[in-house]
Amino acid sequence: MQKIATALVKAQKTFAPALKTATNPHFRSKYVDLASCVESVIDALNTNGIFLFQTTSEHPDGIVCETSFLHESGERLDCGKLFFPAPKQDPQGFMSGQAPEDDDGNAASRKQEPKVNASAMADHLAAIDATTNKEELQNAYAAAYEACNGDQTWQSRVMAAKAARIKKAKETT
Repeated sequence: MQKIATALVKAQKTFAPALKTATNPHFRSKYVDLASCVESVIDALNTNGIFLFQTTSEHPDGIVCETSFLHESGERLDCGKLFFPAPKQDPQGFMSGQAPEDDDGNAASRKQEPKVNASAMADHLAAIDATTNKEELQNAYAAAYEACNGDQTWQSRVMAAKAARIKKAKETT
C-alpha cells in the first residue's frame, strides 16, 4: 500500500475545488453533484498514476456500489460498499440511483429545444484558454460549465478545454 498511499497524498495536494454547478429546483439552491466531485479530482489522480473506478452489484432492494482506486503499480484501495435503495421495484426505480438524467425514455419523446448558445460557448472556451492563473481558470471554468445548462456534450468540451489549459500551463513552466 506504500505506492498508492504516496500517490494519493500527492494527488490530494492538487485537487481542484468541487464547483456548485447543479441546481435543486425545489429549494432554488446550487449544490455539488457527483460529476463535479469526480471532475475536481480525476486529473490529479490520473497524473499521479491512479485510476478511479466504481463497480456495482445487484441487491434485491436496490444496488450496491463500491469505489476503488487502482495505482499503476498494481496496488489497489477499495473504499467499501454503499447501498442505494430503489424507490420503486421496477427498472426505472432501480436505475434512478445511477442515471443523473431522465432514464425512462420520456425525455426522448419530447421535442428538445436547444439549451446552449454555441456562440456564447465558443466565447467561454476561448476565455478558458486565455486564462493566466489558477483563479482565472477556476472562474472561467465555472462560468462555462454553468452555461452548458446540463448539456453533456458541452460539459465534455468545457472539461477538455480546462484540461488542455492546465496541460499547456504545465508545459510552459
